[in-house]
Amino acid sequence: MNITLGTEWDKTFEKSPKVDHTKVTFHNRYGITLAADLYMPKGAKGKLPAIAVCGPFGAVKEQASGLYAETLAERGFLTVAFDPSFTGESGGEPRYVASPDLNTEDFCAAVDFLSTDERADPDRIGILGICGWGGMALNAAAIDTRIKATVSSTMYDMTRVNAYGYFDSLDEEGRLELKKALNAQRTEDYKRGTYKRAGGVVDPLPADAPFYVKDYYDYYKTKRGYHVRSLNSNDGWNTTSSLSFINMPILRFAGEIGSAVLLIHGDKAHSAYFSKDAFRLLKGENKELLLIPGAVHTDLYDRKDIIPFDKIEAFYRKYLG
Repeated sequence: MNITLGTEWDKTFEKSPKVDHTKVTFHNRYGITLAADLYMPKGAKGKLPAIAVCGPFGAVKEQASGLYAETLAERGFLTVAFDPSFTGESGGEPRYVASPDLNTEDFCAAVDFLSTDERADPDRIGILGICGWGGMALNAAAIDTRIKATVSSTMYDMTRVNAYGYFDSLDEEGRLELKKALNAQRTEDYKRGTYKRAGGVVDPLPADAPFYVKDYYDYYKTKRGYHVRSLNSNDGWNTTSSLSFINMPILRFAGEIGSAVLLIHGDKAHSAYFSKDAFRLLKGENKELLLIPGAVHTDLYDRKDIIPFDKIEAFYRKYLG
């Protein structure tokens, strides 16, 4: 697949006069080319501490991850916000596929890039995952010893939510029915040579939708966060992507993460249980859980008045030097 990178500023946030921005590409171990936005403090010299940023799950680098990357670049870090394999401006066929293996590898590939880029200090690399990529970030930290510090913001464990449903409401019988439906769809997809899409955030919004659905709608379907390449803003992932998550618990070895970890979540977020439970798996004095009073899930996507950037900066300064 040929990679075509846009040249216009098409982000959901304002361009900062304090940083230089450029498009870059790198590849993962599966040969997929990933597209990224690189942000660098203006006038910076020497090798900088560097951070790779990705998420939320179903978003693109022009949304929340880019906002985090740009803001951290304003604070002195070299950052890259990248599109995962098969999405956004990144390569990979078929399109709109997710995988816990591939998406963890995407984070490690970003570390490959930063470890070899002349502007970055290979001994001071961190990662930051938002929403579903928070779980991927922890999985990457459990396997990649080059990562010195990991921040997870408003985290989802995508393997858990696919296997057990929201709030762990899906039992074994329900899971069997889900697998039957997904595998039947695989057969149909193969017959037709196309992949059915699961649909992004529901639109129009039902009056009786639960709050977390309204929360997502307010971000992905409005001017606040809509982007033309965002899966959640449009037709969603391929339906059968869920299969690879059901029996792949990505946090199984979280207790073996030796490097520093900061988990951030809104205490009013429907998803807060993911971070609380993940924190219980972590070991060591270099692990922190920060709950933001009154914040809901998408507040930590783009609300710069709520996202604790001072804390995030201090954490990275402590562990990246």
